[in-house]
Amino acid sequence: MTTDERPFTFKSVALAAFLPTLLFSIGEGAIIPIIPIAAGNLGASLAIAGFISSMVMLGELAGDIPSGWVVSRIGERASMIYAAVVAILGVGVCLIAPNYWVLMAGIFVVGLATAVFALARHAFMTSYVPQKYRARALSTLGGIFRGGWFIGPLIASLVISVTGSTQSVFWIFIVSCLGSVIVLIVLPDPEKMFGQSAAAAVEGGEVLTAGEEEAEERTHGLFRTIWSFRAVLARMGTGVALIGAIRSARTVLMPLWAISIGLSEANTALIIGIAGAVDFALFYASGQIMDRFGRMWSALPSMLGLSIGFLTLAFTHDLDARVAWYIGVSLFLSVANGIGSGIIMTLGADLAPKDQPAPFLGAWRFAGDAGQAAAPLLVSLLTAVASLAFAAGAIGVLGFVGAGMLARYIPRYVPRRPRVRPAE
Repeated sequence: MTTDERPFTFKSVALAAFLPTLLFSIGEGAIIPIIPIAAGNLGASLAIAGFISSMVMLGELAGDIPSGWVVSRIGERASMIYAAVVAILGVGVCLIAPNYWVLMAGIFVVGLATAVFALARHAFMTSYVPQKYRARALSTLGGIFRGGWFIGPLIASLVISVTGSTQSVFWIFIVSCLGSVIVLIVLPDPEKMFGQSAAAAVEGGEVLTAGEEEAEERTHGLFRTIWSFRAVLARMGTGVALIGAIRSARTVLMPLWAISIGLSEANTALIIGIAGAVDFALFYASGQIMDRFGRMWSALPSMLGLSIGFLTLAFTHDLDARVAWYIGVSLFLSVANGIGSGIIMTLGADLAPKDQPAPFLGAWRFAGDAGQAAAPLLVSLLTAVASLAFAAGAIGVLGFVGAGMLARYIPRYVPRRPRVRPAE
């Protein structure tokens, strides 16, 4: 029986697959906005506080290196449980940090744990969700992460108003992680619910298991996996890195732009919050588009929309109606980003080997996370040497480059039933 023939409904995986992710992402979303504030309270300058905030992304990038090996060795469920425990330890370090250097270390550990947690759930969806539902399932997973990042700050705001302490927000993450662990332990293991995974699926009469020797080879590490799949990662991986860069630049550049044009903090938060709601609302539509019409119909409109939005923004800074333009572009970028929800995870799932997806997905996420980590540095550099408007325009150009790469290579590497083999 093939993967597509196994009984599957979203209801059958909703609690066990999505609830732990929602809880974890709520905790992460709660602490991200207060990291620079906590660093400042410990004596960090504005520049150092910004660098400490980047530790989450840098931790995720470093965590991508062993995450594929970890998930392959101990399984998705155990990886998520251990990742949640490690995240609790990292947040505990943040709570007792006597200075901002110790806080930085705790935030980095949280990033490491986040990488393993996210990859483990991604690997499960790749292995067990039938191909015809894959994009909807993965865009829903992406929407769950975005929902957590939307809900978390609201809870954090309430907790701070009640307690008067930014440090209390770290407890939200601890409670969220404990909730994830409890859910993972108490609810049925989705891997057991669905029995045999795609590793043993039969397609066209051929069993897709690669043999013990090949499977063992694929668990040796991220960089060996990158070399084994160098052809697809050099092409599709670069496109994915540009997707990650454009998305990451949006989260950094839009608040900076609001400050630059003189918007108040309250109005900035309101506009970004409304834009976030629009982004979150479109995650399932993105999955429907990918499953019904193909991955290109989500990836290209998303990247082209983001590029057009940034290029438009670059020419509005000194206009009399710059605030109105900012609001309009913010909403436009949210729509463009929303219709691409889940595209990175879906393409990774399409390309991953059926017998051992986790190592490849670790390499795939490393490519996307590398772009996300580099973008804030690029925006800062271009703003320092030129202007914020120049940085926005450069990001828009990069988006067009990424769209061109995806337009060229998605048809080549993601056929109807993709099967990627290591490079010879």
